[in-house]
Amino acid sequence: MSTFDPDALECLAAIVEEGGFERAAQRLSITQSAVSQRLRALEAQVGTVLIVRSRPLKATSAGQLLLKHTKQMRLLRADLERDLRELAPSSIGGAREEERVSIAINSDSIATWALDAVGDLVRDGLPLEIITDDQDFTHEWLREGQVLGCVTTLKQALRGCKVVPLGAMEYMAVCASDSAVVEKFGLASGLSTHNFRGMPFIAFNRKDDMQTEFVAKAFGLKRVTLSQLFVPSSEAQVRAVLAGWGVSVVPALMVQPLVDAGKLVNIAPWHHLHVQLYWHCWNLESDVLDSLSAALTQAAGLKLHR
Repeated sequence: MSTFDPDALECLAAIVEEGGFERAAQRLSITQSAVSQRLRALEAQVGTVLIVRSRPLKATSAGQLLLKHTKQMRLLRADLERDLRELAPSSIGGAREEERVSIAINSDSIATWALDAVGDLVRDGLPLEIITDDQDFTHEWLREGQVLGCVTTLKQALRGCKVVPLGAMEYMAVCASDSAVVEKFGLASGLSTHNFRGMPFIAFNRKDDMQTEFVAKAFGLKRVTLSQLFVPSSEAQVRAVLAGWGVSVVPALMVQPLVDAGKLVNIAPWHHLHVQLYWHCWNLESDVLDSLSAALTQAAGLKLHR
């Protein structure tokens, strides 16, 4: 089996992660010409194209396999540095850019429980990169080998991976408690089949189907069409609701204190939506991966519904 040049593999990863040759060159502190030469040499060794030169750049199937291999090598280096740090704390410096450990987590989890879960690991020196995406799509990052683990709604383990159920995130529909807002959207008696079509729902982005799913299940409807605004931040969605932009379906962990304080109103107290989350990661022997899995599982057990 061929032995691949680690510098060439990291060059491939940099092109994909940074989205282009110029930024990859800046990250690796080499010329753009050197980036191209390393990629061409790797493609010649593999015997196939590794990068689709589109907008944005994408790895081919072969490129994704090599990208996954590169991530695994990073994980092995992270394990080694962790072990060396325990033996000789002063001998190991800061992590290099190419040694980042990447995971994909949905924004709602980042905003409520996941960030605290990994805090101790980061403070101990874990070179973590968190990629955010909708919980129904985070597993695609793992499938393509761009991350070593993800928080997702997918129940079935991906090939070569293991899966752990984390618990269910509870969602509730809220609007600002200001009487003018309540009157404007006709919510004096709460959300109903008569008024949900006439108000703007604040969603995360166009992938986010939380708003339509909540309304459909609340009223037993097969198809729902809503007027939506898009605010790509879980925290900013809540701020937009407080500002009277509209209503939104957001994690109860974020807004229950605001409801209790009288700043927000639960407009459908008879219906809460629960979304089951799972942690998927590569099925590898790794202290770093085990520590990540344990930290996320423990934090989820404290915050999410079983």
